[in-house]
Amino acid sequence: MVFSAAACAAFSSGAHAQSSWPTKPVTLIVPFPAGGGTDTFARPLSAQFSKQTGKSMVIDNRGGAGGNLGAGVAAKAPADGYTLFMGAVHHSIAPSMYPKLDYDLERDFVPLAIVASVPHVLVVNPKNMAVADFKAFMDMVKSSPGKFNYGSAGGGTSHHLAGELFKMQSKTFITHIPYRGAGPALQDLIAGNVDMMFDGLGSSAQHIKGGRIKALMVSGNKRNPAFPDVPCAAELGMSDYNVNTWYGLWGPKGMPADVQARAIDEVRKAAASDEIKTSWGNSGAEFPNLTGVQFGSFVSGEIKKWAVVAKASGAKLD
Repeated sequence: MVFSAAACAAFSSGAHAQSSWPTKPVTLIVPFPAGGGTDTFARPLSAQFSKQTGKSMVIDNRGGAGGNLGAGVAAKAPADGYTLFMGAVHHSIAPSMYPKLDYDLERDFVPLAIVASVPHVLVVNPKNMAVADFKAFMDMVKSSPGKFNYGSAGGGTSHHLAGELFKMQSKTFITHIPYRGAGPALQDLIAGNVDMMFDGLGSSAQHIKGGRIKALMVSGNKRNPAFPDVPCAAELGMSDYNVNTWYGLWGPKGMPADVQARAIDEVRKAAASDEIKTSWGNSGAEFPNLTGVQFGSFVSGEIKKWAVVAKASGAKLD
């Protein structure tokens, strides 16, 4: 992503003092229904932002089309800093899954910061799949191809691709059931209407702790400190299964450079607060401290990475 010299200069300490933003409430578009992973991080962040600035940050949940409906709305919003967009890894997958999008993540937005990053977790409904551990789960799935299903936040989301990647690497067949967000999918998982999810740990954490769903594996090569008893993929013979869900903050293209700098400052300040540290820790999340140009470069890499996964898995929109 290309930044002008003026925009880059705005991230100097001098620019921070020049911005009077915010002077009124800020709208944060969250492109999924309430109760999902994005909401899990957007709401504590908005509360902390309001505490820090004295101006409210109002959550506007715009679910639909795997997070693309809300992204399209945000891309067309005024670039005055009073409408921000909290997207996720899903939006770096979308270009590989949707032939026509009414927004371009790199062209129509300015990247501000990654707010949180969490590993994916394989969770099951304990009544539908009464298994003690991952081995028993695999035995059950492999013995009945096509019998079990997994819910996702929608076609083309990280939940969908995480499930397809799992199927590809484990040589299993599980039916994909798309929803209009992780929140509704989780509700149906808890109700027993779907059997499992490959969910971001942030949205599943409270339900795992409450015993409503059972965690069998976290992705990657290390256990998560918030759930030390849940084995990681590498321990279970799936060393290449490494899927993280990250949540990022963007502004519409044309957002003033001094406002960008102030917004990044407020995110960093929020991440250092006791409230956010506690909330993120309870969800097994971390703050990667990737902002501005570095965040933009990261997003470009993610778009390329997920394009490879989508093609290799043969994932299709349902």
